[in-house]
Amino acid sequence: MTTYKVGYIVGSLATRSINRTLARALIRLAPPELRFNEIPIKDLPLYSYDYDSDFPAEGKALKDAIAAADAILFVTPEYNRSIPGGLKNAIDWASRPWGENSFTHKPSAVIGASPGAIGTAVAQQSLRSVLSYCNSPQMNAPEAYIRFKPEVFTPEGEVTDAHTQEFLRRFMKEYRDHIVRVLTVLPPRL
Repeated sequence: MTTYKVGYIVGSLATRSINRTLARALIRLAPPELRFNEIPIKDLPLYSYDYDSDFPAEGKALKDAIAAADAILFVTPEYNRSIPGGLKNAIDWASRPWGENSFTHKPSAVIGASPGAIGTAVAQQSLRSVLSYCNSPQMNAPEAYIRFKPEVFTPEGEVTDAHTQEFLRRFMKEYRDHIVRVLTVLPPRL
């Protein structure tokens, strides 16, 4: 059985983020051939091209973590009908300097949770647009806009609702299949 290293990025910087809880649930429900490592983004300074000639340690660590992953999973909230500033900042760091975009040919998927009825639909559309520009092959379906209810998700990432559990399990199986397809067709960027 081939294993795949998945780096996941939680778009919220909050320690008790509901999207961090969702990430725990996804890891629990994922196929066994997926191995997960969180890629932290909270300590990155604000990106400026002034850093391009001398990347700080935090920027190098981010790029190294993405390079070590076979695929990236974005688990993000929605802030003001878009992606959080910290997540956009991390993507800016990872895609620079010009010509050294860490997301090129890196399979990705987007999911998010919100207490609201539309989940993170608008943020996900915004993130997908950015990832398209970054040349990251995205899993287009199934889309997953999770309405977070505390009685459905325990802090440890257990999912108590059978329907939600099965949906998330299928999402992760599709993500595994997407990773396999992309890595079969596109060579890794060296």
